[in-house]
Amino acid sequence: MTGHRHGGFSIGAASRGSGVNIETIRCYERSGLPAPPPRTAGGHRVYDAEGVKRLDFVRRARELGFTLDRIRHLSALADEAESSRAEVSALANVQLGAVRRRLADLARREAVLAAMIERRARGTVPDCPILEALFDGTG
Repeated sequence: MTGHRHGGFSIGAASRGSGVNIETIRCYERSGLPAPPPRTAGGHRVYDAEGVKRLDFVRRARELGFTLDRIRHLSALADEAESSRAEVSALANVQLGAVRRRLADLARREAVLAAMIERRARGTVPDCPILEALFDGTG
């Protein structure tokens, strides 16, 4: 990462170092996650290595589907000297359940779409079953 002339990293360098888009960094900061970094007299953000690491933490948690509120909670637990591993595990288990529900939902959607396409491919129906299914909820 390229350093900033004021002893830290610019938002661009923080973005490159964490893999988080600059606009996403700004959005996260508006939500208080992570806490906004100090600014130069000219108003430029200056990130330290810990700030970049925290952005990477948020990115990875978002990739796993955690909400910003849950990431804020995980972040707070990470900051505690004696973080509750049971609490972190519980949050991870809740997220795992959400991922599994999403996978089941996607599998149902896949089956419905495949059935609609198959019905249309067989050509046994004069009208388009895909559009019919979308209008009347069958399929």
